Amino acid sequence: MTPIFKLQSVTVQFGRLQALAACTFQVRPGERLALVGANGSGKSTLLRTLQGFVQPVAGHIERDANMRTAMLFQRPYLLRASVQNNVALGLWLNGTPWQQARAQALQALERVGLADLAGRNAKALSGGQQQRVALARAWALKPQVLLLDEPTSSLDPTAKREVERLMAEFSEAGMTLIFSSHNLGQVKRLASRVMYLEHGHLLADLPTNAFFNGPLPLAAENFLKGELA
Repeated sequence: MTPIFKLQSVTVQFGRLQALAACTFQVRPGERLALVGANGSGKSTLLRTLQGFVQPVAGHIERDANMRTAMLFQRPYLLRASVQNNVALGLWLNGTPWQQARAQALQALERVGLADLAGRNAKALSGGQQQRVALARAWALKPQVLLLDEPTSSLDPTAKREVERLMAEFSEAGMTLIFSSHNLGQVKRLASRVMYLEHGHLLADLPTNAFFNGPLPLAAENFLKGELA
């Protein structure tokens, strides 16, 4: 299948800090790509670069200009407004008339099991519920690619399972997932492919089974041992 992203020697810098260093890889439709590595390794920067929030200083990214992407952050930003209006706003900003946006928002909330909370103040929800609202807001845009930055790191076990279930269902429906995670159990459960980054360098890019069963570059092996200890 034709890649949906093709990165060639992509480098990102913030002042003197090199956040990504000559990263080269491709992503194909339907993949479930997990990004792993220590804090500051470049995972979030890579996601933001794929979404277009950050521009490389060198190298280039090829992508279909008509491809729809959506991004979910570790702590979703929600307005002090109803749950339904928080979801509708994303649609409205993308050109959907307001009343139609509200109707589609309700459908999206039904998709994530929160339709009964549509009229609640989004700020009053639990962390897990807020993340599901953010997932509904992303799903409502009908993206081909969903980018997720540590989507369950601040959630309790029950909320984590619910978010993982939705991610798996989105993938089964054909959506491409690219997500960062410190939870290696989650990576095993959800990913078809794992990339390991360290100080902005892409040091390993393997199918999930191969990543967890080695052999790996020494830095990736030490990271894995440390996380599984």
